[in-house]
Amino acid sequence: MKNFLTLVLGAASGALVAAGIALHAAALPDCDPDNGGITLPRGFCALVVADGVGPARHLAIAPNGDAYVALLDDGPADPGGVAALRDANGDGRFDTKEKFGDKSVTGIALRNGYLYIATPTSVLRYKMTAGQLVPSGRPETVVHLPEQRQHEDKGIAFDGKGSLYVNVGAPSNACAVPDWQPNAKGQDPCSLLNEHGGIWKFDENTLGQKQTPAGRFATGLRQMPAIAWHDDALYIVMNNRDALDTLYKDRFVPQDNIERPAEPMYRATRGENFGWPYCFWDYKQKQYLLNPEYGGDGKAVGRCTMFSAPVAAFPPHWAPVDVMFYTGTQFPEKYRNGAFIAFHGSWNRSPMPQDGYNVTFQPFANGKPSSAFEVFADGFAGKSPLMQPNEAVTRADGVAQGPDGSLFIADSERGKIWRVIYRGQS
Repeated sequence: MKNFLTLVLGAASGALVAAGIALHAAALPDCDPDNGGITLPRGFCALVVADGVGPARHLAIAPNGDAYVALLDDGPADPGGVAALRDANGDGRFDTKEKFGDKSVTGIALRNGYLYIATPTSVLRYKMTAGQLVPSGRPETVVHLPEQRQHEDKGIAFDGKGSLYVNVGAPSNACAVPDWQPNAKGQDPCSLLNEHGGIWKFDENTLGQKQTPAGRFATGLRQMPAIAWHDDALYIVMNNRDALDTLYKDRFVPQDNIERPAEPMYRATRGENFGWPYCFWDYKQKQYLLNPEYGGDGKAVGRCTMFSAPVAAFPPHWAPVDVMFYTGTQFPEKYRNGAFIAFHGSWNRSPMPQDGYNVTFQPFANGKPSSAFEVFADGFAGKSPLMQPNEAVTRADGVAQGPDGSLFIADSERGKIWRVIYRGQS
């Protein structure tokens, strides 16, 4: 009798699951005729689910579909904080918006009943109440971070074991003294690495923490708010050095600046060093080379053999700002456990057009990149060629997975939020 009931209940459960999947698929909203101005691979479409949110950075999607968008402090009219969005009428678009907080925010995540946000000088958390869109209390300070005026944006990641990871960018191009001056030499060793240029690890549940040497998880990184925990390691996509040709005209030409200093993707475990400021990963030669601040001429390798190599690399100056690994089932199997990367776009590819205003997909298999990257969502810039970055219509700054496996993309120029859906080949 027990076995018979098990079979009956199992069959009924399977039918309900199948029906739920069918109902879920039917409940997907209609996409915009033009996908909200972006282009996508065949079988995908998009709709703008919010507009005018503010200068958006990263975003987090709650299990009930509410969205929390980190906002950049962009002056008195846009003082930062968080935009909380809800689809109250069930039409697939956010129609309720509430803002809270008054600091510039980049990293944001929902974790164990808290909303964590990363400002340039801290990681804060708000206690969330089930059913409420915004928190009612004041935030707690989890981490205090050093003040800086360059590369101050912070990303956050959790390992699921009680630890929080925060990037602390280096306020410099390549640790030259003076910084950003022609033919300047690099400080050796670079003292900025004591408190910057790395990833620090903290306890996610302890308040009032500060940086310590023991808490430094990885070093040798320039700027990297694009961080995510996956496959028992921290993945980082870094903004590489700028101005090879304008600062070191005797050794580099504009084409070198345009084509060579790759935006690398690293798989980091504790104690690794990725070579900044001494070296840069050459996109053409696929190896580390000495930076000119340390005697490099575009050929010399020197000390660069001692540093951990990237697992993937992307074109120079694309400016990665967020990364997430896809774990949903709505998209085809090829996307499972692969990385979506939001690229903000270049500013210094002159005299060539600017580039990299996109969301790129990096396939993974068995824990490693399995093939070349592909541009997944494009057209954010709104014009081609784009010669000046301030003429870009939109710029991708955040990527997040929804509870149904949809992909959400945030824009920092117009405050747009897209929802990308897979509808299958037709």
